Amino acid sequence: MSIQIGDRIPEATLNFIQDGVQAVNTGEIFSGRKVVLFAVPGAFTPTCSAKHLPGYVEKFDEFKKRGIDVACMAVNDAFVMKAWAKDQSVPEGLKMLADGNGAFTRALGLELDATPFGMGLRAKRFALYAEDGVVKALHVEAPGEFKVSSAEAILEKIA
Repeated sequence: MSIQIGDRIPEATLNFIQDGVQAVNTGEIFSGRKVVLFAVPGAFTPTCSAKHLPGYVEKFDEFKKRGIDVACMAVNDAFVMKAWAKDQSVPEGLKMLADGNGAFTRALGLELDATPFGMGLRAKRFALYAEDGVVKALHVEAPGEFKVSSAEAILEKIA
């Protein structure tokens, strides 16, 4: 079963690159903060690179003005996420989080079996909004769609 509105974000460890690979616990990311976490099936994939991440890059300042942190997550390694961030001109402060083994994605119940496409376990395309570690909004895309998890859609929902 997937995470629901009102649930607490599960404890897990994610990675990012800053002076080497760094581990960060989900409690550190979400506790005492307003956070939008959006997940993509894969860095450098077409919709993720052309629409999903660029929308959050474009709207990043609008989230910051509302006191909301933004994090992007994929079932990729931290080195891929860093390279993708550079390629996409991701602003400092927009966290690029790697769930390399998919443990957090599975804990959320939002895994996608992309083995028919040679991609293994991935995260479904989604966006969630949490306050102090409690999910207040959750928008999971239908397979092959990009509508409800865009930066614009999330800003509208949490207005």
